[in-house]
Amino acid sequence: MNVVATAIPDVLILEPKVFGDDRGFFYESYNERVFLEVIGRDIQFVQDNHSRSVKGVLRGLHYQLPPMAQGKLVRCVVGEVFDVAVDIRKSSATFGEWVGVHLSAENKRQLWIPEGFAHGFLVLSDVAEFLYKTTNYYAPDYDRGIVWNDPDLKIDWLVSNPQLSQKDSAGSRLVDVEIFD
Repeated sequence: MNVVATAIPDVLILEPKVFGDDRGFFYESYNERVFLEVIGRDIQFVQDNHSRSVKGVLRGLHYQLPPMAQGKLVRCVVGEVFDVAVDIRKSSATFGEWVGVHLSAENKRQLWIPEGFAHGFLVLSDVAEFLYKTTNYYAPDYDRGIVWNDPDLKIDWLVSNPQLSQKDSAGSRLVDVEIFD
């Protein structure tokens, strides 16, 4: 597996070794030992999620507060998305900064987003199926969101009018939300 650093050191792009021929392809999408070597700490995933969305849908920016904070290993298995992680750790040197990565069925890249980050993605293809493993269970009482177009974050989402859920339309600005210390 190839590991690609991002502008935020804790967020990593993981590129699997793909074996392909005229029959198709095979790759190992997750291996606990390799992940431990790459991340440098023991991670236990407890939940797998799968979403399907159409072009122009933006989901996020979501996170959960401690003690239910979630690390996420995300990938797109059908289509293409623009995936974003925002550092919301107040004590971090990269607080309020974001990383954006194109994830697609074609490039097979994955993104590791540790606890302390808000996460969202925009669907670029006609349809996208998105998978993510989480380090904690979904907990509605700890669930929070930052509005996708927060002017302080200046995220270049590549669109000006995405399709949003009611929940995501009502997200708060980073300066107004409960975040990590």
